[in-house]
Order: sequence, then structure tokens, then C-alpha cells
Amino acid sequence: MRAIVLDRYGPPERVLRLAELPEPEPGAGEVAVRITAVSLNSWDVDLATGATLVRLEAPFRPKHRVIGSDVSGTVIAVGSGVTRHRVGDAVFGELSASGWGGFAEVVVAREDALVPRPPALDDLTAAALPQAASMAWQALRGAEAVAPNGALSGRRVLVVGAGGGVGTFAIQLAKRGGAHVTAVERAMWKLDALAGLGADVVATGVGDGQEPRDPFDLVLDVVGALPPAQTIGLLAEGGRAAYIGGSPRRIAQVLVASARAGRPAATVPEAARHVGLLAAVPNRDLPEIAALAAGGELRAIIDGPHPLEQVPHQLARLQSGAVLGKAVVELG
Repeated sequence: MRAIVLDRYGPPERVLRLAELPEPEPGAGEVAVRITAVSLNSWDVDLATGATLVRLEAPFRPKHRVIGSDVSGTVIAVGSGVTRHRVGDAVFGELSASGWGGFAEVVVAREDALVPRPPALDDLTAAALPQAASMAWQALRGAEAVAPNGALSGRRVLVVGAGGGVGTFAIQLAKRGGAHVTAVERAMWKLDALAGLGADVVATGVGDGQEPRDPFDLVLDVVGALPPAQTIGLLAEGGRAAYIGGSPRRIAQVLVASARAGRPAATVPEAARHVGLLAAVPNRDLPEIAALAAGGELRAIIDGPHPLEQVPHQLARLQSGAVLGKAVVELG
């Protein structure tokens, strides 16, 4: 089978290459899936370049030779003991907890890493959903929050780094829940698209005069752009902020701020405002998310589709901020 392989760390276009590999076979509790589409995520860039947190587990060479996690395809074989899927089933899911392997024509994964793909959901959209839409869904606190007239109704939401996959889904889900959404994205060329998704205010930065000065009930920082102290200053009483990404330094700052905010209010005036990291659970909410997408209530902004051999170049584009929404690869 064709696959994009990774044997050393470095810039994606230098260290990733197209190769022929033996087609994997499923073991007990596993399924083999012929991949129709796979989307790219920032953590694919981290795995390829050997980012700091990646090297804590694999300091000298990549742990996984084939990366890629968000896939959609068809089950072509099942191992012993598999009960969730059968040969011929259309499935999709996020494979980061199941060995990765998505940048290939066939992948083997645990059966619980995949969920059924609704007939009304196309493969490109299905591949775009798993990581990004799940993170947005969980950061917003799920079905009750994003339901019409739900917990987000009338709330003010700020999405920082709104032009990627998580941000574009978060805007739509928050608006579905009735929130007032401000989308911040430093790439000016993406702003019209974010407004088209329903964002009430779009801006290239926090404090550039384009966004309202009223405090926010919820801040989603997708890229770790804001220091926690600044984020706390943007929050209304009782508000919270969820950091979804960021540098190791920013993550450490958020952890410190989160611990500090947990102290008694007598010692920390802003204790009613919470800042923390999102601990996303893969695949848990995909059936509900897929139902919205299949019903036309959630749209994936797709960059592509691109051929498999372009994965290195598309990861370089993603790393540079040149992708709006989700870059998706389609396999023939």
C-alpha cells in the first residue's frame, strides 16, 4: 500500500516521504480500514518536527512511522472478538490513541477508535470532524450548551485562533447555542469566511478596537495566543477560559493560573474566573456531531481535497497558517 512515512524529525517537506509498505492485518479487537479521506492536524506537524512535548516520549526518533489520525473509510477486515463493526461498514474516527497510521491507504485500529459514518455524511466532511469538532464541542461543554436556547444562549464567547478547524467549528456550534461570538484570527484574509460562519464580530487581535469591550463568559484560545493574565482580564465574573493549544511555556502558564484560581477567593480576587487546559476525549461525541453535520447544521470548511503525496506540503502550509478550516487528503 502507499503511505507517507516518517523516519526522523524535521521540517515536514524534508522528512516525510511517499513509500510502499505491506498492508497491515488486524489483530484481536482490531479492524482494518481502507481510507477514503484523512484530514491534517497541528499535532501531525508536532509529530513530524519533534516538538518539545513529542520528544518527552520519543527524544531521538519518531515513535510512529506513519502518522495521521482523523480518517474516514470502509472496514475491509476484522480481527477476532470485534463486535462493533463488520466488513463493508462505513466508519470514521480519530486514531491518536490507537497507533495513528492515517496517512496511508489502509490502517489498522482498535474497534473503539472508530464510529459508524451516517449515510448522509460524505467522507471528506467525516474526516474533517474527529479532532477539531470534538475539541470545539467539548470546550463549549457539549449538547446542552450548543442546543438552541441552551446553556450558551445569550452568552458572550471569544474564539482566539478562529481560522483553523477547531475555531471554525466552535463559531458554528456557539452560534447554534445562541451565543454572541467574537472571532479573533491574525490572518486578515480569513475574516470574511469567519463572519460568513456566523461570527458577530471578527478581528485580527484582542484589543485592536474592533471587538466589543464587554467581558466574555467564555474564552476559547485555540492556539495559546493570550497569556492567562490577559485572558482572566477578559472574563466576566464566573466566566471561564479553555486553552486548546499552545507552546510548552504557555501550557505551563495556564497550569499555574489554573492552580492559582483554585485558591480561596480571599487570596485570589479573580478566583471566580477559571482558566484551564481542555482535556479532550477522542471520539466520545462523534455520533452527535456527525448527526449535526449530516443534517446540514454544522459545516466543515475544507481546504482541498489534496492527493496523498501532497501531505508533506500541506503540513507545511498548515504550519505556516495558510489553511482556512481543515486541510483534507482524498485517497483514490
